[in-house]
Amino acid sequence: MEAVKLEIRRPQIVNGIGLEPDPDWSFKSLLSELDSLEKKLNLSSSVSLPFAKTKSREIYGEKGTKRSSNAFVMRVSDEEFEDSEGENEEVRDRGLVKAARFNCNEFYFSSSDDDSDDQPCLDVQTYLMNEVGLVESALYELTHEHQLGVKEEIRNTISALETDLMNESEKSSSAHTKVEKYREARREVERKFDVQYQRRVAEGLDNHLTAVQRDHELKSQIEERKIRSDAAHEEAKRREKALQEERLRQEKAKAEAELQAKLKAEEANRAALEAERIAAKEAAEKEAAKASKANTSEVPQTEASGGPNATSSRVENDKTNKSELAGNMLRAAESALKLERERLQKLKELEEINQSLRSSSNQNFDSTGRLIGRLIRQISGNKDKVSTQASELVKIFNNPRCPQTISIAYFAQKVVSNCESPSHSAFACAHVIVLVTSQFPQAMDLVLAEIHRACIYTVPKHISYTKSAFESKEAYWKVIGYKEDDGKIESTTDYLVRLDSYMKLYGALVQTEVAGCQNVHGLKEGWAWLARFLNALPANMYTAVALYAFLQMAGFALFRKYRSQFMKMLNFISENFLNALRSQDDPDLRPITSKIQCYLEDKLFLQEPEGRTLQSSLLSNNMAPESDYHGPYHQQSRHFY
Repeated sequence: MEAVKLEIRRPQIVNGIGLEPDPDWSFKSLLSELDSLEKKLNLSSSVSLPFAKTKSREIYGEKGTKRSSNAFVMRVSDEEFEDSEGENEEVRDRGLVKAARFNCNEFYFSSSDDDSDDQPCLDVQTYLMNEVGLVESALYELTHEHQLGVKEEIRNTISALETDLMNESEKSSSAHTKVEKYREARREVERKFDVQYQRRVAEGLDNHLTAVQRDHELKSQIEERKIRSDAAHEEAKRREKALQEERLRQEKAKAEAELQAKLKAEEANRAALEAERIAAKEAAEKEAAKASKANTSEVPQTEASGGPNATSSRVENDKTNKSELAGNMLRAAESALKLERERLQKLKELEEINQSLRSSSNQNFDSTGRLIGRLIRQISGNKDKVSTQASELVKIFNNPRCPQTISIAYFAQKVVSNCESPSHSAFACAHVIVLVTSQFPQAMDLVLAEIHRACIYTVPKHISYTKSAFESKEAYWKVIGYKEDDGKIESTTDYLVRLDSYMKLYGALVQTEVAGCQNVHGLKEGWAWLARFLNALPANMYTAVALYAFLQMAGFALFRKYRSQFMKMLNFISENFLNALRSQDDPDLRPITSKIQCYLEDKLFLQEPEGRTLQSSLLSNNMAPESDYHGPYHQQSRHFY
């Protein structure tokens, strides 16, 4: 803030005399002294003086408000005011008080205003001047003192403003310093936090890597222990298997030795019987010769009756008649009968071996049989389930705690007996058989032997009823496979239902193909069965049910492989087999005859049988149960006979 310049015109000196007031006077004392002087002048002179006061000194402010008598009037030049206007704007911007403009009236005291005045007037004027000079001098001193006071006041104001400005500046600097310190402190805190966070992150990462490494080491140790354990288990398994094989070899050798001894004993008995028969024959011939010599008169009669030669001829004729009768009773292809004998012989040998194993061992293997039966009953038309059950069965076969021959025998028995279950799935069961026998081929012949034993039409063969060969109908029914329960033979309806189940299992077995596995009894055997069946077996209720069940299961696959050759087979069935059924004019044959005819006319062999393709996921809620698949025979089996 610039100091306001005050310009005061110094008073003129009257008669060379300058009046100086008392330097120790105050402003109020000066004013009172001036007032007293004016009163004295007014009283001593009748002429009004230029500086005569008619009323007390009063000073008013810019807005007309009365100010203190200590106020004064000063004059500021216009040039300096114009220069200070810009500064006033700056002062206002800084919040300072605007300086007021003061005008100081100029007083002129001169003794040479009118040179033409006369001497009396001059004398009076001189007197007046001398009197006025004292006042002027006092006024000057008063003004000078006031000017000094104003300057001092302005100086104090400026000093106060500068002090305030410095204080504000110091406060601002202090605040700025505090802000900088606070900012620096925050930066330091943030840096510390950042360092702590980075340290925690590093510690966490190090802990994680340590845990991962420890886990990896633990897994490596577990894997190593597992490998060592597997190796030890495999070694123990190999040793156990070697011991088992050695034991089986010894048992088999023992069984073979016993069988050889038995065969030798039978051969010896047969030789002894043959020797006795020959001796008896020779004795009879000798006796006849003696009789002929003694009674020559009886020769014609003997000749008429045929003699020994005639007797021999009759015996030979009786044998021929019996063989012809047996040929008429048993209808089957020789190759089929040969395969049946071989399979049944293998089954018989296996049963003998197992019997010797059971007798030589104190263990009870019935738990293995129950386990195999439960696994087979749980077979369903699901691919994963079939694979799981087959794997479990293979594990049982490889279990050293139970001989493999016993496990295979249980498997063959259970898989065939399960056909009679209402929930039996023929295609799924056939898949399990193929999966198991692909690893144990010897089991297929045993399964087929059990099927042949349960149903003769899977050979195929048929035994006809004759009164001369069978004591009764019940005896005949037992021979062809009827079951007897508490001395009572089952009904034909029940028998046909079981026959249908066995034939469906056989038909499903021959047409089953599993990727990566070989079916040792596949479509080639199914084609051979159909040819032997049509060439050797007669057309009746039993054979019709067997044929229809087989075509239902295997017809689709046979047509896809053999095409025109299979169509020739179907034409033969239509022209010969169906006509033979119709020619019997039996009302019980009409339902099964119409079924076979519909199968041929509707070309159902072009449609894939239900359940042939196993489901890839569990759809037990949406898939029809296998019992529904057998429903037609449960509902209409009464029409088969």
